Amino acid sequence: MISQFVKAMKAEGLSEMLIRTFCHYYEALAAGAMGQIGEDEITPPDEDSVVRYDDIRGEAPANLLKNIAVIKLNGGLGTSMGLSRAKSLLPVKGNMNFLDIITRHILALRSGSGYDIQLMFMNSFATQADTMAYLNKYPDLMKQKLPVSFVQNKFPRIRQEDLKPFDSSDKDKRWNPPGHGDLYTAISAGGILEKLIAEGYRYAFVSNADNLGAAVDPAIASYMEKHDVPFLMEVCERTEMDKKGGHLAQDKSGQLLLREIAQCPSQDIDKFQDIGRYKYFNTNNLWIDLKALDWHLITNEGLMLLPLIVNPKEVDGVKVFQLETAMGAAISSFKGARALVVSRERFAPVKKTNDLLAIWSDLYELNEQYQIQLKRGIPKIPYIELDQAYYGDIEKMHKRFQEVPSLVGCKELIIEGDVSFGADVICDGRVHLKAKNPVKIINCLITGEMHYE
Repeated sequence: MISQFVKAMKAEGLSEMLIRTFCHYYEALAAGAMGQIGEDEITPPDEDSVVRYDDIRGEAPANLLKNIAVIKLNGGLGTSMGLSRAKSLLPVKGNMNFLDIITRHILALRSGSGYDIQLMFMNSFATQADTMAYLNKYPDLMKQKLPVSFVQNKFPRIRQEDLKPFDSSDKDKRWNPPGHGDLYTAISAGGILEKLIAEGYRYAFVSNADNLGAAVDPAIASYMEKHDVPFLMEVCERTEMDKKGGHLAQDKSGQLLLREIAQCPSQDIDKFQDIGRYKYFNTNNLWIDLKALDWHLITNEGLMLLPLIVNPKEVDGVKVFQLETAMGAAISSFKGARALVVSRERFAPVKKTNDLLAIWSDLYELNEQYQIQLKRGIPKIPYIELDQAYYGDIEKMHKRFQEVPSLVGCKELIIEGDVSFGADVICDGRVHLKAKNPVKIINCLITGEMHYE
């Protein structure tokens, strides 16, 4: 049966390395593996595997910047916010979108250091054209040694009923993105890893394009160099809001690993979400020693085989499996890997409109190197909860936030109902707005709870 998948993947022109990787995962699925990591297999990580950012930040050799390449995962369309194009094209600070801020940060580092830091985007087929068309406005970026973009691979969907290939008249529906764990196969099969090493780049800093807190810090590469660390994952301390995200753990041998909620057996969900037991979650900011990655691939016949995630879906009324992997799961592939506990300043993703409002507001500002930072004196962003009926997508957000209220003094913002904002609105303390009918607020200071009829 697997020959049907191989034939389809070859017809799509997919690499031999990717086909062998899929076959490995498919055979595991056929043997009954569902990618589960049970509580009896893991424990919380030992503290000596975890490093504090405050203990390593500071001065680092300036020439380390010449050894760093930056890869941004840019495959998402932002459909959860009503977008049909690359989410990274969404304006997030003034008239600048994610691509502007990411690119200007790298160009500023190049200008300040004199080193040719490489910036690459891993796009999906859905985001490739729009991203490259937009980045043409930065001719200096387009002249770099390595390609600005490479495209994520795809896996065939699998019918749950008989584990045969899923068929559809819409050819695109036959395939699924294989998760960002595909990064390693994509850069290896595409020759990018080889070129990076040949050009003298030692470390890759990988992060999500929608996380503007993920700025380059050579102090992290310096720590890896001094302590011979092959792989480093930036983690944050979990709160109740993070309890469903992938958490850091270790196996019985003491090797660090990442467990996603889709890999957790149902009977272990309570422990998965116990933030006192599993204290750290993966930010998807990863630092990779490229030579260590190359050696791992050489010793594993060119394959980066990661813990499998079997994602059940329904497409056109047919139940299917999607085989996926998470790139952070590679932490279990490198002996001596470490986790680095960072502040929320390095983790500012925009997944929902709540996050977008925080970035839009005066809570955040850009420094001269186009790093987004919390305004001085603000320890953390307030809890923001917007009524999804009125703020659930970008069109609704633009309609109701003609001006963005000041949130620098805000501890909590909850909005229920149809509330629009005009000029000169300040939210202070814990603000809870309830509106039975549409209302527009202008020129006022809001504190506490307000009800609008």
